[in-house]
Amino acid sequence: MLDIKLIREHPQTVKEGIAKKGEDPASIDKVLGFDARRREIIQQSELLKSRKNAVSAEVGKLKREGKDASAVIAEMDEVKSNIKAFDDELALIEADLNKLLLTIPNIPHPDVPVGRTPEDNKEVSRWGEIEQQEFEMKPHWELIQKLDIIDFERGVKVTGAGFPFYKDKGAKLQRALINFFLDEAATRGYKELQPPLMINTASATGTGQLPDKEDLMYTVPRDEFYMVPTAEVPVTNIFRDEILSEKDLPVKFCAYTPCFRREAGSYGKDVRGLNRLHQFDKVELVKFVHPEKSYEELESLRDDAERLLQLLALPYRVLLMCTGDMGFTQTKKYDLEVWAPAQKRWLEVSSISNFESFQARRMNIRFRPAGGKPEILHTLNGSGLALPRVVAALLEHYQTPEGKVIVPKALHKYTGFEVIG
Repeated sequence: MLDIKLIREHPQTVKEGIAKKGEDPASIDKVLGFDARRREIIQQSELLKSRKNAVSAEVGKLKREGKDASAVIAEMDEVKSNIKAFDDELALIEADLNKLLLTIPNIPHPDVPVGRTPEDNKEVSRWGEIEQQEFEMKPHWELIQKLDIIDFERGVKVTGAGFPFYKDKGAKLQRALINFFLDEAATRGYKELQPPLMINTASATGTGQLPDKEDLMYTVPRDEFYMVPTAEVPVTNIFRDEILSEKDLPVKFCAYTPCFRREAGSYGKDVRGLNRLHQFDKVELVKFVHPEKSYEELESLRDDAERLLQLLALPYRVLLMCTGDMGFTQTKKYDLEVWAPAQKRWLEVSSISNFESFQARRMNIRFRPAGGKPEILHTLNGSGLALPRVVAALLEHYQTPEGKVIVPKALHKYTGFEVIG
C-alpha cells in the first residue's frame, strides 16, 4: 500500500508511476477526494468535541449555581448527535479510502525500464556457456518418460493436469534440490522456517495477492483459507502488526513449501512437461530490512539466488523487468532465466523483488530506531529456487547421447547417485 502522505504531497509522481504499470491514474484523484473529505470531517469533529467539552463545563457550572441548564443541555445533546454523525461518516470514508488504496499498485523505481511486454525487459547479465551438442537433444518431457521418473498421466487421474507424481530418482532429485537450496541459504545467513501451507484473507491481502491475484489461488471456501501460492505469503506475514528492533535488521528467512497456483488461462506449447504446473516445489528467500539498505539488500539477494545456478553449472541470464511486466507490488524486480537447450528457450526459475514499504505498510510491520518512533521497514523476496524449470533445464543440459542424465556434482551428497538412467 502506498503512503497516503506520498499521494497527498506528490500526486503527479504517483500518477506517472502507476500509469507506467498500465493503471488508470484517475484512481489517485479519487484517493485525494476521499482524503480531503476525511481531513475535513476530522477537523469539524474536533471543533465539535472542543465545543462539547466547553458546554459540559458550562452545564456543571449552572447546576452548581442552581440555575436552569436545560437550554445548554439541549445544545450539548445536539453537539453529541453531530459528533456521532461525523464519526459515522468518517468510518465509511476511511473504509472506502482503505479499499481504494489496496487496489493501487506500487510505483516503479526510476531504474526500471518503461514498457508493456516481455520484449521491453532489459537483459543485464549472463553466466555460463551455451554449448552446442553433436547429438540431437531431447526435451525434458521425453527424457522423463524414458527414464520413468515423473508420471504426469497418473497425476491427471488422481487430481488433474499440472499435478504430477515424482517417482524413484525423480522424487529423490526433488528432495535433493530442496535440501541443497535450504543448506546453501543457511550458509548465506538465512534462518529456515517451515510455514503453514494455508493462509487467511489478511495474509493474502498483506502481501498483495488480494485483491490483485485472487483468480490465481486455490481456495478452501469452508474455512476461508487459500492454499499458499508461494512461501512469500506466510513468511512475510510472520511479523504482521509487530515492531522489530533496528539492531535486529536485516532479518532473513528461507522456507520450502509446495506452491499451488491455478494459472488460469495457461495453455499451449509453453506449458509442456515441467514448464508450468499447478503444484510445484520452491524454496523462498525473504528479507526484512532497513529502508536505507533495501536496494543494497536487493543486489545481495540476487547474488544469493544466482549462486545456486552457478553451483549447478546451469547457464542463465538476468533480466531487469519493465514496468508493465513486473507485477502489482514490486518497485524493482529481476528475473533469473535458465537456458533449456533442447527447447532452445529461457525458463524463469527465480524472481527477486524489492517492495520497499508497500507490503509492510499493508501488514503494519515496523522497526524502532534507537531512541526514535517506529517506522515502516522494507520487505524483499526471491525464489531460491523454483524447482520445476530447474529440473527441466538440468535434465536437458546434462543429458547424454544414450538418454541418461548426469547429476551435477553439487548434488551428489544429496542424491546418493551420480547418474539417472
